[in-house]
Order: sequence, then C-alpha cells, then structure tokens
Amino acid sequence: MSTTKKRVRAGRRVIEVSRPEKVLFPEDGITKADLAAYYRTVARRMLPHLRGRPLMLERYPDGIGEPGFQQKEIPEHFPDWVHRAELPKEDGTVTHVLCEEAATLVLLADQGCVTPHRWLSRADRPDHPDRLVFDLDPPGDDFRPVREAAGWLHELLDELELPSLLMTTGSQGLHVLVPLDRRAPFDDVRAFAADVAAVLAGRHPDRLTTEVRKKARHGRLYLDIQRNAYAQTAVAPYAVRPRPGAPVAAPISWHDLQDPDLDARRWTLADADRLLEDAPWSPAGRPRSLGAAANRLLRDDLDR
Repeated sequence: MSTTKKRVRAGRRVIEVSRPEKVLFPEDGITKADLAAYYRTVARRMLPHLRGRPLMLERYPDGIGEPGFQQKEIPEHFPDWVHRAELPKEDGTVTHVLCEEAATLVLLADQGCVTPHRWLSRADRPDHPDRLVFDLDPPGDDFRPVREAAGWLHELLDELELPSLLMTTGSQGLHVLVPLDRRAPFDDVRAFAADVAAVLAGRHPDRLTTEVRKKARHGRLYLDIQRNAYAQTAVAPYAVRPRPGAPVAAPISWHDLQDPDLDARRWTLADADRLLEDAPWSPAGRPRSLGAAANRLLRDDLDR
C-alpha cells in the first residue's frame, strides 16, 4: 500500500493528503490531489454557501468506479479543529461536519468525499431554512424542457416578488433557489413550494406536473419540491459530482438560461479558474419572508 502523502496549505493550516496519486475518476485520470486542489481553489467562492450548514458527505475512497457511500456522522478520526453540530434525528442525534474554512474542504477531499451536500438550514436554527429549492430534472434526453421550466418558474417568482438563483446540478438538471429570512419553519416552506409548483403546473399542464409517481407524469417535467424538509440536503454550489468528466454544480445567471447549449454538466473540475472569474449570484437579493408572497399567490390574477 502506498504511503505517499502531499502537504497542501489551505489558509492557516496544512493538510496531509494521503495517496495523492490515487485515481478517483478512472475515465479521466483525475486524482485525489486534483480533487483537493480544486476545492482549495474554489474555497473562497464555495465557503459562504457552506458555513454554518450541516453536511452530508458523499464519499468514494476507491474512486467513482467503485460503490461509494453517504455519511452524515462525522468520522471519529477527524481533527478537533473541524467544526461540528449535533442535531436531533428520530431515534437520537447525529453529529454533522460543518465546513467553516478551506482546510476542511481539503480534508474532505483527502477522505474521498467527492460531493458535499448541504442542509437548507443552518445549525443554529435547523428547523427554519434560509433556502427554498426547486429541483428540475429533464423527463428525457432533451434539456430544453428544463430550461423552459426554469424560465417559467423565474417569471412566477418575480411576480411573487421573490429573488431567485439558478444553478446547474452537475448531474441531470437545474436547481432554482429562493433566499429566505428564516422566519418560516420547514413545514410552511414546503407547503408554499408545493403551492408554487401547483400554480406553475396549472399554467403549463401539458409540459409540467406535480405528480410524484413517474407513471402519472406522461413525459411532463416533474416540479420536485421534496428537498424542502428537515435534514434533507441539496448538492452544494461548486461541488464536484461523481460522474465521468467530474462535472460541477455551478451557480449561473438567469441570462445563461438563454444559451441553447446549456446543460447540467456544462462546467467541470477543470473549469475552476473560469468559475472564479464571475460571481453570478452577487448580489443574491435580500432574503425574504414568505408571508407576502403567499398572499400574492392566492390572488386570482396569478392563475390567469
């Protein structure tokens, strides 16, 4: 077994990356050292979207060609400087990793964590999310329905006077996110998201659906709001996905939606420097309360 280690400086800490030559993406020759270097590079963009949020780690210690696993509980051997949050679950508690600094991202890469997934709430108020997420995946091979649905959703959220952000998932589709002020609990946020999805599907019944059952969708795009619940996670912005080419979940602007070549895997690990050139979510818009938006959603003219 190789005992090779590579020392990587991240902020004020130095992380020893073991077996840096280990290939994690066999079709692309991307190594653990490459993954650690990517996360070190994008840390300044990525950390604001991670700080204070419990993480779920998607790990592939033997590379993405082998089965991976999802880990919520922080590994016992993690150093003391890694921040933690102990939160309740149905039959006890879970102690999650909190990623507060670049060194934690490098450490996670060393552990074969290809993809960190984040909670939609922060550890100090875990029942009150500050993000609402709509997950839009294509019903088939054509990505155009995703672009259309995202555009229609953006228009509706504008009518509701809610700011919205757009992100490729690096996997299949797009995420549309709404910054919230953390006043509403998850149950209320989920109910609001379901109402928005119902109105939008009502406007485009031949193209969109809220049907959970695949057999009932009949080729229509499913407006998925299921992630809006306690302890559910969504892929973190700038996270690498365990797919060939190492695609990245990348924040984009609403203008990018007009590009007919846009798809979920447009950006990859190799695009780290390009991802740092722009800040498409700046400014992200002031977090909003859902009260006024819920009242607007009830108005008759939104359904016309």
